[in-house]
Amino acid sequence: MNLAIDIGNTRLKSGVFKNGRLIEAGSWELGRQPEFFSWATNHSPQNVILSTVAAGSASEAVQQWAQRFNYLELHTHTRLPIQNRYRTPGTLGKDRIAAVTGAYALKPSQDCLVVDAGTCITFDYLSRDGAYIGGNIAPGLRMRLRAMHEFTARLPHPGLQETEDWVGASTEEALRNGAQFGAAMELDGYIREGEARFGPLQVFLTGGDADFLAKKVKRKIFVNHHLVLFGLNQILDYNVKHLE
Repeated sequence: MNLAIDIGNTRLKSGVFKNGRLIEAGSWELGRQPEFFSWATNHSPQNVILSTVAAGSASEAVQQWAQRFNYLELHTHTRLPIQNRYRTPGTLGKDRIAAVTGAYALKPSQDCLVVDAGTCITFDYLSRDGAYIGGNIAPGLRMRLRAMHEFTARLPHPGLQETEDWVGASTEEALRNGAQFGAAMELDGYIREGEARFGPLQVFLTGGDADFLAKKVKRKIFVNHHLVLFGLNQILDYNVKHLE
């Protein structure tokens, strides 16, 4: 039984895996670690992997708790089941490498584009031979809306919301469409450019705004909200087997 833990800036997400299959997943706000500890302990994990971008007491408490098990923390030098061709691996986000590893586990031997629609939107390419090539980072949907409000004198902050047409008939609609359809068209462009370079792509979409963005793109996309957890579990399995 494996336990994968992903600590972001505001939330802790975790999944329990048995024989590579996700049994149960949960999400907690940082500061509610006791609830997570109770949930996780009830599943009696043998192996635990932790990926964290947060600093401070919340992350430290989880690290201390996890060390009672066969424990692995994801860092720059962790062995990976894929090749990492990023020129600056020390600056590569742990969630990005975990997500592409998850894509490789779900669709091996296929060229993939992995899109994580969170605070920022990341676009990452994985070759069919299991090599992470790299990718790009852009502002997320809410960041775009907030930036247009905060860096201008008069533009409002409309918030994320569905609109009827991609051409805005009011300033609020124009702002929403600029952020929302702009990101969708951006994604469509990355798919086209990726297909021109690599050939047919399996496209994975994950992150908090994945469902919202997927509805704006007229392409076959796999939405998987637990892609990072799947990748962490693959990395954990790879390291456990390597030590056997």
